Amino acid sequence: MKKVILRGIRTTLLASGSATKVELSEKLEISFPTVSKFVARLEKTGELMSVGLDDSSGGRRARRYAYNPDYQLGVALFLEKTETQYMIYNLLGEVKETGAASGYLQDGFEALAMQIESLLGLHPRIRTLVFGIPGSVDNGRIIYIPGYEKFRNVDLKGYMEARFALPVVVENDMNAAVLGYYDKIGSSENSSMIYLYFGQNGPGAGILVNGNVVRGSTSFSGEVSFVPLYDDRNFQQALAAADGTVTAMQEAAEVDAVSRLVASFAAILNPNTVVFCRNEVTEDLLDAIATRSAFYIAKEHLPKLTASDWREDYLNGLTKLGRNRMISGDDD
Repeated sequence: MKKVILRGIRTTLLASGSATKVELSEKLEISFPTVSKFVARLEKTGELMSVGLDDSSGGRRARRYAYNPDYQLGVALFLEKTETQYMIYNLLGEVKETGAASGYLQDGFEALAMQIESLLGLHPRIRTLVFGIPGSVDNGRIIYIPGYEKFRNVDLKGYMEARFALPVVVENDMNAAVLGYYDKIGSSENSSMIYLYFGQNGPGAGILVNGNVVRGSTSFSGEVSFVPLYDDRNFQQALAAADGTVTAMQEAAEVDAVSRLVASFAAILNPNTVVFCRNEVTEDLLDAIATRSAFYIAKEHLPKLTASDWREDYLNGLTKLGRNRMISGDDD
């Protein structure tokens, strides 16, 4: 119950800007004495601030309170092949600092922990750690991350929570990206979408159905590399160039592979939208994919194809997860 009340107070003040105890009591349907007790505790710690008195309506003037957005900070880190980028933000999502470090996927999680120690030393108000991983994650354990053996089967959440005594969120990169895009555009709760990215580590997808990220029974959803689109090739093999890297989809065969995947999504999930990374497609290429997709499934059932800033969406999704965790946390 304590966490429910704290979340309610934080959410209400962040949304409205300020409120009196009476307004909080009415909004949250919690007794005035209970609200007063929590407000007094949060004001004492500096989490809430008094912002003045309301005009009198005949009785004692009510004191108005606002949330101190810098009371808690979060850090979001996303790990890629060549570098690790981080962003420190407050509970309003305002960016306090950004930076980049070496590719900890190559260095190992102990080197990553040392980077966290450095950030905590500079920003002691960090209350939540969020990691974005180019692989499948099951409750904080990295269960599939090809090419990075130092992180395979690592319980990154458990390790970091034990080391730093802070709440930790570990999320698949594409799940974070689709969540961030969904939050950015303000879609309705019944929206369904796919975020498709080719990136440094092979193709992956984030799947969102009716406003919820789909993780699957073993947290393996979105690993589209394995989709068997042809008799002798899966999706990644169909996209691979002669040197084994994923190309920029310039050839007809590559357009066909992506179009088959889009048509498969349409037949299985019937999403509203498929989002591509803006750096990986052009408008002409999206048109070509849409045209070829209609070869496999009726045009009226195909999703809208669009492009977005993957890095922005990824970080937005990670910070969204971190802010939700901070809003729900205890104040102790």
